Amino acid sequence: MKTRSNREGSDSGAPLSPLRERTFRNIWSASIFSNLGQLMFGVAAAWEMTRLSHSPTMVAMIQTAMMLPMVAVTLPAGALADMFDRRKVAIAGLSFSALAVSVLAAIAILGATTSWLLLVFCAMLGIGTALFSPSWQASIPEQVSRPNLTAAIALSSISYNIARSFGPALGGIVIVLSGAKAVFVLTAGCYVPLLAAFFCWKRKQIPSRLPPERIDRAIQSGMRYALHSPGIRAVLVRTLLFGFGANATILAMAPLIVKDLLSGNAITLGVLLSSQGAGAIAGATMVSRIRARFETEAAIRVAAVVAGFSLMLIGFSHSIALTVAAFFIFGIVYIITAALLNVSLQLSAPRWVVARTLSLFTCAMTAGIAAGAIVWGMIASAHDVGIAIISSGVFSILSCGVGHFLGLAGNMEEVQAPATLTHEPDVGMPLTIRSGPIVIESEYDVEPEQARAFYEIMMKLRRARQQIGAFNWSIARDIANPAIWTERYQCPTWGDYLHMRDRYSGAELELQLQANAFHRGGTRKATRRLERPYGSVRWKADSLDSKQELLPYFGPAGSA
Repeated sequence: MKTRSNREGSDSGAPLSPLRERTFRNIWSASIFSNLGQLMFGVAAAWEMTRLSHSPTMVAMIQTAMMLPMVAVTLPAGALADMFDRRKVAIAGLSFSALAVSVLAAIAILGATTSWLLLVFCAMLGIGTALFSPSWQASIPEQVSRPNLTAAIALSSISYNIARSFGPALGGIVIVLSGAKAVFVLTAGCYVPLLAAFFCWKRKQIPSRLPPERIDRAIQSGMRYALHSPGIRAVLVRTLLFGFGANATILAMAPLIVKDLLSGNAITLGVLLSSQGAGAIAGATMVSRIRARFETEAAIRVAAVVAGFSLMLIGFSHSIALTVAAFFIFGIVYIITAALLNVSLQLSAPRWVVARTLSLFTCAMTAGIAAGAIVWGMIASAHDVGIAIISSGVFSILSCGVGHFLGLAGNMEEVQAPATLTHEPDVGMPLTIRSGPIVIESEYDVEPEQARAFYEIMMKLRRARQQIGAFNWSIARDIANPAIWTERYQCPTWGDYLHMRDRYSGAELELQLQANAFHRGGTRKATRRLERPYGSVRWKADSLDSKQELLPYFGPAGSA
């Protein structure tokens, strides 16, 4: 394997070094309690459902009710985290979850709980978690210094795995001693430290120079960026495959492994899951060193192979000791893979869209797990549990081949840094943020001998423009004078165009400069037009006297 360059290896903080930074330490420590409470709640809710209903389907729907919001709400939550203060969005999500659990606890104490009411409150807890998660993950780079970022992301995974090692068992003990209602009360209390940590965080909020996007536009722009960004797209596909193969198998098959392959009981299941959690904690301490020494793509491939062989060992094994060892190894490579994919995503996405891409990351993982659980479950039903697990191990190994087509990028932080453009657009008519569509045309005068090279650069520029908000992009060549090329694209509104200009990074600016280098005869001609300009001719005097209609431009200086 190739060692990483010095530039990429700069992100090599020690595993526990982020804990020296006060804000991260406070939030991370408090997150252990919230994760502990949520895991205890899952056990208590499932146990309470067995009391309220004898239907296995209703018991299974507890997890469905808690996980479904992760798919339905996470992407809008990511958009909110990018549009507004992430600290406040995180507090809103935590408060919603704490309120939901508190109300459920009160209902349980009064003895008024029903099966469907329990499912509703499980879904409400999931909504709060989905609202909180993107804000928390996207704010980690603001809580630690740059060299500690990888270690901080790995530690956020350790927080969950520490809680997973004790949460279910602790929840079971509390249920035996005081009942499920006591767990609900305890869960509500577990949110208090994390709420206090976020309240105490003095986040430096840089006010936006533009009004926030509409929520639907924000979601759309996040999805378009991911679709047109090779680096983001590669991470999401690899995450989907990881969730479908290795991750889904362990999550869905663990009880069947205990029952059919090991002839064990609930204690055996607890030992296996604790072993995986211990492996995850051990693996998280290795992430920074692995990323500092090796290319991310190579490390992900090795982890996939090791995960595949550990799954195959689980599928063949009928020995508890051997299976426990395999679960421990799987826990190590699981957390390494998840953390490296997360870091790759955060370093491949500019700050304006990072929470939305992290939301897509969560959706990809969740969708992969859901689909994988169905497929491997069907194979287990048709053949054997061991065969299903061995098959998933083979799939994990074969998934390494995807890296030849969707390789993971290295450190993209420098090219994703915000860029400063050079000219503000000239505005000669009253415009509001809703005025549009806006049509942008740029004319290039290019030597005919350089036509092919220019066209190739423009194809790269097309993808870059689409990433940050351009629609209906096209390039045309004058048939009378082949030296003249016209680039054309649209933005739905004037506000969308201003937001697009605010998103230029070093990568897009470099492509624009390369395209400009082909242009002959000084400054290229760029025009911005209001398509369907009905509003601009409604006034008796078409002038700038209608100050209430004029939207001043506050974006970065530049010409797109």
